[in-house]
Amino acid sequence: MVVLKAGSRPPWVGLGAAVWVQIAAGNAYNFPLYSHSLKTVLGFNQQQVTILGVANDFGENMGLLPGLACNKFPPWVVLLIGTVSCFLGYGVLWLAVSQTVESLPYWLLWLALCVATNSNAWLCTGVLVTNMRNFPLARGIVAGILKGYIGLSAAVYTEIYIVVLNNSSSDLLLFLTLGIPVLCFAMMYFIKPCTPALGDDCDEHGHFLFTQAASVVLGIYLLATIVLNDVLSLSAPVSYTFIATMVLLLMAPLAIPIKMTLYRLSSKKSRILGLPVGSSDRLIPGECNSDKTEPLLTPSLLTTNLGSFQDDDDDSDMDMLLAEGVGAVTKKRRPKRGEDFKFSEALIKADFWLLFFVYFSGVGSGVTVLNNMAQIGIAQGVDDTTILLALFSFGNFVGRLGGGAVSEHFVRSKTTPRTVWMTCTQVIMILTYLLFASDLSGTLYAATTLLGICYGAQFSIMVPTASELFGLKHFGIIYNFMLLGNPLGALFFSGLLAGYVYDKEAANQQGFNLLNSSVTCLGPNCFRLTFLVLAGVCGLGSVLSVILTMRIRPVYQMLYAGGSLQLPQSSGQ
Repeated sequence: MVVLKAGSRPPWVGLGAAVWVQIAAGNAYNFPLYSHSLKTVLGFNQQQVTILGVANDFGENMGLLPGLACNKFPPWVVLLIGTVSCFLGYGVLWLAVSQTVESLPYWLLWLALCVATNSNAWLCTGVLVTNMRNFPLARGIVAGILKGYIGLSAAVYTEIYIVVLNNSSSDLLLFLTLGIPVLCFAMMYFIKPCTPALGDDCDEHGHFLFTQAASVVLGIYLLATIVLNDVLSLSAPVSYTFIATMVLLLMAPLAIPIKMTLYRLSSKKSRILGLPVGSSDRLIPGECNSDKTEPLLTPSLLTTNLGSFQDDDDDSDMDMLLAEGVGAVTKKRRPKRGEDFKFSEALIKADFWLLFFVYFSGVGSGVTVLNNMAQIGIAQGVDDTTILLALFSFGNFVGRLGGGAVSEHFVRSKTTPRTVWMTCTQVIMILTYLLFASDLSGTLYAATTLLGICYGAQFSIMVPTASELFGLKHFGIIYNFMLLGNPLGALFFSGLLAGYVYDKEAANQQGFNLLNSSVTCLGPNCFRLTFLVLAGVCGLGSVLSVILTMRIRPVYQMLYAGGSLQLPQSSGQ
């Protein structure tokens, strides 16, 4: 472990490097850019393509091994494994789409896509867990920033796909095979765990605000340039100028450690929190003004708040502790919500499964639209579907960044559980799916952007919520288990529902059975039933989210009673 002073440069260098790794980790969002080539070049039908989309999502979210590895190995090892899997997986896909090697079996392509996108799980886990542990008092903000950049990755790749690669799916796969490994090798050295500081200062808040503003500028810039490339015929020098500017905006977070190098603080230095990386024991945030101090949890506060959310089977904890004092009992008590849980301990909690199914409803339905984005656009008469991916990407970014920032503000000022915002976004998703199903003229672009916002918010709210309820010590595996909601949704709603309905409607339009050939479905009926089912799923998710919010409200009243994060003493496991 590297022991560093509060406000020192390495954590901010690591955050700046993490931005680039997060862009690399968003490579799974490229599936809509080359999925149509899988139909035309390899002759797959839509159900076969959607099953490949399931592989895309399973690989991206199978992060249990990365979650375990991040507690046993340094971040560079986790990132290295992700880099190698990216090279191997996309390399096989490039060989197939470029027809360098012909007649590769379908099962091999499915497995290769799993391996390729599994790089996302390794890359994202490595940087997210490391940075949340480096900045434990700003979990919502850090999660929003990092998840926001991964949401922007689709727009970054779309820009490169249009300008540099000339809309070539084969060249895109080659770029993913070689470009991402080179980028990750360059960045992995700078992502290191640091001992978290006891408190932050005013400069830290300014640094986070600058990083958020830089990401917003980048998001608006990417959307504007993609639209311009779509509606205007731009010259090559102008297009490449756009790419160069995009690279400079991606480097903006590195301005923070540069500023800290040029203008070293001569004032008081913050103290060091002598805790192991990943522990959330007794983290008490500092304040900008020394006269604004919050005491540790008082006995009355603990009695009032802890007692309101402890399970029934823990009512006799006081008696157990007294017995332990005289040696009568040696068994340690189980952790309470807000402390560090082992994965096995979290699995038996109702809140864990409620959070999982709420997340599953939101991202599982949203990823179905993402995987079928190209076919949805074609069915509704859109010639260039890359603009739809750009709009979804921008909305995804806004939802991730905004979800983290908004939930952080209200949890500190009103002790509002973050899951309130998951409820709100899923209600909006119901309306969005009904808007998709109605096929009203001119609503496709607005519905796509709105869905992207709601979809992205699910990520940046789930991440800090899981860490607040179950701690940071085993956060890597708990967070990655939650991510399984994404591929499960893709399997049920995209692979088994959307692809089947699409191919069946395409066959009906042709007047005979064409399910084994590559055909195109046109019209609202291609996905109408799918959208109605997804609306029902989000309706159920909204109900579960309300239940979860009511259950965990006392937890947040305890954790943020003083207007900033205050964690109870861990169970010492």
